Amino acid sequence: MLTQMLHVHNSMGGFGLSLLCRISSFPSTRTCCLHQRVITGFQARYQSSIPGPRYSHYGRGVGPALSQQLQDLSGAEQRRLEKLYKGLIAGQRASLAESITLVETQHPRKKELAQVLLQRVLAYRREQEHCNGGKPVSFRVGLSGPPGAGKSSFIEVVGKMLTGRGHKVSVLAVDPSSCTTGGSLMGDKTRMTELSRDMNAFIRPSPTSGTLGGVTRTTNEAIVLCEGAGYDIVLVETVGVGQSEFAVADMVDMFVLLIPPAGGDELQGIKRGIIERADLVVVTKSDGDLVVPARRIQTEYTSALKLLRRQSKSWNPKVVRASSHSGEGIAEVWAKMESYRDAMLSSGELQGRRRAQQKIWMWSLIQENVLDHFQNHPNVREVLPRLEERVTKGAISPGLAADLLLKAFSSSS
Repeated sequence: MLTQMLHVHNSMGGFGLSLLCRISSFPSTRTCCLHQRVITGFQARYQSSIPGPRYSHYGRGVGPALSQQLQDLSGAEQRRLEKLYKGLIAGQRASLAESITLVETQHPRKKELAQVLLQRVLAYRREQEHCNGGKPVSFRVGLSGPPGAGKSSFIEVVGKMLTGRGHKVSVLAVDPSSCTTGGSLMGDKTRMTELSRDMNAFIRPSPTSGTLGGVTRTTNEAIVLCEGAGYDIVLVETVGVGQSEFAVADMVDMFVLLIPPAGGDELQGIKRGIIERADLVVVTKSDGDLVVPARRIQTEYTSALKLLRRQSKSWNPKVVRASSHSGEGIAEVWAKMESYRDAMLSSGELQGRRRAQQKIWMWSLIQENVLDHFQNHPNVREVLPRLEERVTKGAISPGLAADLLLKAFSSSS
């Protein structure tokens, strides 16, 4: 038995003890069988390797689960995950790209393997944060704005400046995709030509696949993987702006709104929708003939921010001007971002925000998976076509149809 445990440990690498302490308290009845068996096997490994009574509780009820785990995780899967993990933490761009592809897959088995990889990366990241005094080792910035605001140009200029200062920058550019064909243009990487050639930068365009809010289901996982690969600045660019487009604000440390200076009444619609979530507003294209309107927009938004309730006790949102073309104001924008990060870290609000985001992330995934499970339930699929037909004909109300579908779902639960 000990030989088998050592084989699993050496093949897959050790999970952090802090991860085991946390997951060992989770109920296993609703946990994916692969995840539970992998984690249980590692608990046994730590019990045999670490002396003292502190870790003795890890070994309870391990035997059958360990043998099942060895059957579930093939040698080829172990070798693949080990290769991806080692390449990822070594900063290899190819391993990072392949890891993100793995977490984006819809294949059931590969989704399970992706979660095993993510658990290892999370444990590795926690060890880094522990060495950093409990503070995050990366800074996550979300950027949004209406089409034509110059988001990609702004990201390229800021990214080049940061890599020049020794930072490693990753850009997750969420690209709109067709709800009909699923295809997307993926134009962001082609617009960031200089940054895409920078070896200290990593750009990953991802299709939204119809996801509301302009952020993919796996954007959070991609952020974790980028951090595991050593990128200390993670920029998340969203599709556009609107009432449903600030989901990114729930997965980043700082949310930045980019607005063009020549906007008219169409900007009125975002003042209450998105500006109240913004930690920093940047008026772009502030050069040439647009300097005067840029100053006017800056004044208007500064006044608007004063009317909104503060989100943080440590930071008042600011409005600044910048030009990606001339570079004017870019350094000042980053200085504001650093001031925000320092203020939030000192007060502990940034760490608290990340903890709250983890809960939001969990529930969003639950909602998505529950809906998928509901739609594919045999009883629901049996009565769904007939009920849909009756609803479209006006024979029954949508509310009654929903109640009947829920009753069909719950009757067999």
